[in-house]
Amino acid sequence: MVIETERLLLREMTDEDFDALYKVLADTNIMQHYPYTFDEKRVRCWIERNIERYRVFGFGLWAVCLKETDEIIGDCGLTMQIVNGEIKPEIGYHIRADKQRKGYAKEAAIAVRDWTFNNTPFNVIYSYMKHTNEPSAKTAVSYGCKQIDEFADEINEITKVFAISRDEWIKR
Repeated sequence: MVIETERLLLREMTDEDFDALYKVLADTNIMQHYPYTFDEKRVRCWIERNIERYRVFGFGLWAVCLKETDEIIGDCGLTMQIVNGEIKPEIGYHIRADKQRKGYAKEAAIAVRDWTFNNTPFNVIYSYMKHTNEPSAKTAVSYGCKQIDEFADEINEITKVFAISRDEWIKR
């Protein structure tokens, strides 16, 4: 499966994507709001987990590739996450440092949002992040979300939750 935007292709990850994804997930600056920075083993498990998600759910985090060069610059997609004790569909995204602030996360998240509402029965899509992760919060707002919750937790100290409903998406 491939999702195409003006500048990007989102496609299923493969084991061959390790080096490109390692550059993103092992970057301490990019992952500063995540519970940990990835090492080689965690990146390989990340890829394997997403390949399993494609098989089980038909979706997961997809490799984000520049259309012009096919270069992988990160990941973005839909996963099922536990958010404040409930399992919810969540759009997540990580973009390589040198490609940030160019609108790629927004473009990819919009494509995933549209794919989700067109191809799944979910009526609400979420993005959640550590309260200090302003870039991620701005991306969530940029694809149409609004903050709906904030709660204390052991991992993030405080987690912010953003969401967009199918009805809000239709009205856009």
